[in-house]
Amino acid sequence: MKASDLRAKSQDELREELVGLKKEQFNLRFQAAAGQLENTARVREIRRDVARIKTLLSEQAEA
Repeated sequence: MKASDLRAKSQDELREELVGLKKEQFNLRFQAAAGQLENTARVREIRRDVARIKTLLSEQAEA
C-alpha cells in the first residue's frame, strides 16, 4: 500500500483500514504460532502499513 493512495482517503476510511489490518495481523500471528504461516513477508508488510496509517492520522490531527 502506497502512502499516496492513503493520503487520498479520509480519516474515517483510514481508521477502517487500520482496524482491518489489525485483524489480519492478529490472524497471521496465530498462523505463525501454529506453524501454518505460508507468506511470512505479509507480516512485515502489514506492520509497515499500520505504521503508515498511524503516521498519516497523526499528521492530519496536527493540521
